[in-house]
Amino acid sequence: MVLDGAKALAVPSKFGQSLNLLKGRPGQIQWSAILSTGKPWFDVSLDISTPSKIIPLTNRQPATEELNKTQTLIKILEEAQKLNPEFLNPEQGYKVETILEFPTDWGLGSSSTLITNIAQWADVNPYSLLWNSFKGSGYDIACASHNQSLIYELHQKSPKIQLVNFKPQFSDCIFFVHLNKKQNSRVGIERYKTLNTDKNKKESIIQCISELTLEFTKTNSLGSFEKLMVEHEKIIASIIQLTPVKQQYFNDFQGSIKSLGAWGGDFILVTGEQDYIEYYFKKQGYSTILPYEEMVLY
Repeated sequence: MVLDGAKALAVPSKFGQSLNLLKGRPGQIQWSAILSTGKPWFDVSLDISTPSKIIPLTNRQPATEELNKTQTLIKILEEAQKLNPEFLNPEQGYKVETILEFPTDWGLGSSSTLITNIAQWADVNPYSLLWNSFKGSGYDIACASHNQSLIYELHQKSPKIQLVNFKPQFSDCIFFVHLNKKQNSRVGIERYKTLNTDKNKKESIIQCISELTLEFTKTNSLGSFEKLMVEHEKIIASIIQLTPVKQQYFNDFQGSIKSLGAWGGDFILVTGEQDYIEYYFKKQGYSTILPYEEMVLY
């Protein structure tokens, strides 16, 4: 709904991605991406000797996954060049190392943090770089660019950000549980755009979601917070025509559950006592359970 102008509460994660830049061979970029475990997961050398054209330097046919990563990286870099023609001087060379601080299947923004870092390096607008490279609302770019909670809104196709002091007194009862599978946000966006929703109905729902977002920031009790979670989940379920995750997988859970991001994967937000949450979800095979304090940066 943020894609259509709804306000959303967004909280930046403590886990991010760094980008380190050194001098390299003239006319080349040696790019190395490192996992949170310290192991490399992607290496590529790129030829930047021709202005506005970047090509991979390789003597072998890369695997499909590696080729996709290379093409994605080149697209981001070329779009950054279009926004700033002085970016990537062909007479210079660069060694780039990115270090991810979370497992790749967590879905915490490996793409958005990369785009934000490259935008900072290229001295360009990160939202323009996102929208020229991919699709999306840009809320994750806002999270990557700020160190506290915020309300994000697309107003006349421009990002509108209001920083908020969101530190629930009941945060010790809020947890993030990983569903052991990765969802592709771009696929979720494409699916949402194919849904035909009556314009008046959609405008009414956008207003509803925006009001709930503001209520989330004001509530001072866990009970009220859980009611807002349930209401928000019902509304989104109705608009995207998917079953809420609690109803689908965890109907006997004694607490509230809210889907996050593209439904059906990544993390869910759950509330309750820590001992019960860990017992319930670990019994069902979900072992990655992060307390609010460990996940959220504020």
